Amino acid sequence: MTSFGKEQMIVPMLYPLLLSAGMLVSCMLTTVIATNVKPARKVSEIEPCLKAQLIISCLIMAVVSFIITMTCLPEDCIGLKIVNGEAASVKNWAIWICVACGLFTGLAIGLVTEYYTSNAYRPVQEVAEASRTGAATLIIFGLALGYQSNIVPMFGLGLTIFVSHQIASFYGVAVAALGMLGTLATCLAIDAYGPISDNAGGIAEMAGMGDDVRERTDALDAAGNTTAAIGKGFAIGSACLVSLALFGSFVTAASLTQADTTLLNNRVYLGLIMGAMLPYWFSALTMKSVGTAALAMVEEVRRQFREVEGILEGTTKPDYKRCVQISTNASLHEMIAPGALVMLAPIITGTLFGTKTLAGLLAGSLVSGVQIAISASNTGGAWDNAKKYIEAGRTTEAQALGGKGSDAHTAAVIGDTVGDPLKDTSGPALNILIKLMAVESLVFASFFKEKTPDGLIFKLFSDDSS
Repeated sequence: MTSFGKEQMIVPMLYPLLLSAGMLVSCMLTTVIATNVKPARKVSEIEPCLKAQLIISCLIMAVVSFIITMTCLPEDCIGLKIVNGEAASVKNWAIWICVACGLFTGLAIGLVTEYYTSNAYRPVQEVAEASRTGAATLIIFGLALGYQSNIVPMFGLGLTIFVSHQIASFYGVAVAALGMLGTLATCLAIDAYGPISDNAGGIAEMAGMGDDVRERTDALDAAGNTTAAIGKGFAIGSACLVSLALFGSFVTAASLTQADTTLLNNRVYLGLIMGAMLPYWFSALTMKSVGTAALAMVEEVRRQFREVEGILEGTTKPDYKRCVQISTNASLHEMIAPGALVMLAPIITGTLFGTKTLAGLLAGSLVSGVQIAISASNTGGAWDNAKKYIEAGRTTEAQALGGKGSDAHTAAVIGDTVGDPLKDTSGPALNILIKLMAVESLVFASFFKEKTPDGLIFKLFSDDSS
């Protein structure tokens, strides 16, 4: 591999920081433009207004990133790509293409997520209509929606990875991930919009405010569910690209060749199988944790109703402190097992099976984890908004479902209850699984390379040991 001077790499190393600075400027401009050009004045304008912010932010960031790229990077960036063992040059405009691929793939993921989770579109309405025949059919339609919502994001991520890696190897993948996060500030703002609106609705209901107030908060909450799903889609997509870039760094740090990481290598295939299983194991642990905490909370509420007189009549205050304690203890205790799984899986695999199997483990967890996360997030969001669709009853079709208290609404509430741990726990947490395993593997890559390159178990079956 040909070496190149530090002065040739200083600008490409600072380039991500310059892009991050441009990202902040772009999102601030988006806030100024979107709030003045097209504010939401009616319930029906809430979601279009939020979607407009996302689109405007992407367009501004595309222009800003192009200006930064063409003015701050040299025309020929040396060393970002290796061809036949030699450092090859990459044009600065080609680096911008990588950024643009990530940026607009993120936008596509956001728009697809909106289509599959907003009750203004057919997919969620179909889920709501499935509640006519009970919770079972509603859950079936919701699961199908989540699986189907993977198609466009996966194609987009695949094309982004292919183009970016073709242009500038793993540096291109890394800046594509940064491009996908180019609208991060705007995404976080509309993501936080969801729980704020949800809690506002809860306050309005507890305060006994009028139906007109509750109608507005429900509309805001429904839009918030969609924006929250969009934010999770961006996070999942960027986690995929970041993890792939870290995977490339691990392969380099562990001195693995292309032959070492081929699917025809039985050690790599072993890692792929185990890695693809880890997101399922992790999701099972987190969902079961939510169920355990919910069961403890329900039992405590029943106990207070049973043993404390006057709660239902309003003459005695419930023991809120006990409920908060149950929730706090569960949130800390129940995360021990999933956390241990994430932290120990790379160390155990690298020690017992070696660097080749660990590379397969990272690849397998990345591929299956991204798809599970997207489907879980979108399925949960769709079930939640299907319930909101029935409650609002703004269309003739929605009114035909019966509104609150009907059998269809009861089925939708069941679907929403099932969907909450999917969209709020297991789905978002898979980002941590994917990225943290890659980071930890990279940190310990030198140790595995020197001490256990072939793994302790495989050493027992090697020719030398006999």
